[in-house]
Amino acid sequence: MNYIEQIRSKARSLNKTIVLPEGNDKRVVKAAEIITKEGIAKVVLLGDKDEIFKIAEGADLSNVEIINPKESPKLEEYALTCYEMRKEKGVTKEDALDMMKDNLYYGNMMVKCGDADGLVAGALNTTGDVLRPAFQIVKTSPSISVVSSAFIMIVPNCKLGAEGIFLFADCAANPNPTAEQLAEIAIASAESTRKLIGVEPKVAMLSYSTKGSAEHELIDKVRKATELAKQKAPELAIDGELQADAAIVPSVAESKAPNSPVAGKANVLIFPDLQAANIGYKLVQRLANAEAIGPISQGLFKPVNDLSRGCSVDDVVNVTAITVLQA
Repeated sequence: MNYIEQIRSKARSLNKTIVLPEGNDKRVVKAAEIITKEGIAKVVLLGDKDEIFKIAEGADLSNVEIINPKESPKLEEYALTCYEMRKEKGVTKEDALDMMKDNLYYGNMMVKCGDADGLVAGALNTTGDVLRPAFQIVKTSPSISVVSSAFIMIVPNCKLGAEGIFLFADCAANPNPTAEQLAEIAIASAESTRKLIGVEPKVAMLSYSTKGSAEHELIDKVRKATELAKQKAPELAIDGELQADAAIVPSVAESKAPNSPVAGKANVLIFPDLQAANIGYKLVQRLANAEAIGPISQGLFKPVNDLSRGCSVDDVVNVTAITVLQA
């Protein structure tokens, strides 16, 4: 059984409900049918019912719940909850009511109130539009101050990492994280690895230097982040600063970092900034023909995941399965 089938199989056993706010997208509607038929999750589609069935093109939505937020019996209740949460930010009751008529805000309130276990969107909306309601409604986990993103990279015919599977972070959210934020991203990524890949994380804090082979303030940030992560999670196998080859190739690790508990065995790669991470995952995806699953949000109190606007139906299904596991 390959990794995709493994996560779908695990999701089937958990009986979770996932809300898909973009019911007016054909890919999302088709994915809702597949997710429901395969038993990956119970699905709530948000949008106008007539419009959804118009674009469904024969898809079987008989077991999919469809809610139009503007007509929902919970609209007033959700609006009041939103008002109480946001009134100190200047949100009025009228503002809250308007917010809850928006599919993304309504969907996040479903997650907040326990009427859904997670949310997947982004087929039609930008990352900012997807995450903004999550920051305001679902909010971050108590122990985490930064929301980050990760990609699960599945590299064919590869024995490195977790038999060719890696987690890369932060590939989509934080352009230039501080040392403190980088440490939190590392800890959150380790937890994602346990939940989503099912292996013990070995976290490499990447740089262009390995254990003092160069000196620069950019390297200092990675060193500081490594120490902070070790202090916050002393049980975690984490090391840095490490060059990418020293992190994942045993023969290189022997010469560059022979005493490291992580070098040559890393399955979690924490990049120093968004440019490096985004470039890195796309190069691996294209040059190694790797499958990139994500971006997967980390650090939110409940899972809200952002799709690429170029996503396929399978992408929606797979990210939904991952959201179930996070929940």
